[in-house]
Amino acid sequence: MTPSGIDLSRANWRTSSHSGGNGGQCVEVARNLPGVVVVRDSKARQEGTLTVSRAGWARFIASLKEAPAGQ
Repeated sequence: MTPSGIDLSRANWRTSSHSGGNGGQCVEVARNLPGVVVVRDSKARQEGTLTVSRAGWARFIASLKEAPAGQ
């Protein structure tokens, strides 16, 4: 369990397609848990996770798609 009480034992972690294999910035996301999306740094998994609502995650992704290139 995380401090927020979410059981991550069934989390299906996926590495971002933008995370290269060169040891750069790597983000993992679990979207299979009920009502939430969980994000963590693949290089520092022990440091914890960020949990957001599905609606919040959808707004975040939409804002990335709308942002001008390079920002």
